[in-house]
Amino acid sequence: MMKIVLAIDGSDFSKEAVKKLAKMPLPNDSEISIINVYEHPAMSTPEIMATGGSLNNYFEEFLSGAQKIGNKIVSEASNVLKSKNEELIITTSVVSGLPKSAILEKAESFDADLIVVGSQGQGAFSRFLLGSVSQYLAAHAKCSVMIVKDKDAK
Repeated sequence: MMKIVLAIDGSDFSKEAVKKLAKMPLPNDSEISIINVYEHPAMSTPEIMATGGSLNNYFEEFLSGAQKIGNKIVSEASNVLKSKNEELIITTSVVSGLPKSAILEKAESFDADLIVVGSQGQGAFSRFLLGSVSQYLAAHAKCSVMIVKDKDAK
């Protein structure tokens, strides 16, 4: 049996990663942990949190929005994989944190054999960031890392 962490952010590159994984001939009792990581806006500016008041409401709204979007991303991916092979054991999680460390921690706690990730994220900035995430994972993960490229993406 195989244990796979699928890390996705809803971008076209992520969708490609989901499709690619769905096409792979996996053993039926394979376990797939689908994870979506979003960054808490205060992580980059911790001093803002101390001021409290209306900004905290903004953060709460942002976080519940990010959580909802994340839930949608992971459940859609889960449906795609299940439609190809309903024997797969799939768990999903949406977490707040730094993508590279959160994905790595997940892979280690899950004892993954493979991490599957898209080569880039959405938009120019996160393209840069996610490019660095996939490179970071490839360099630091204890298991294999499959970086899926979207050959149609411009």
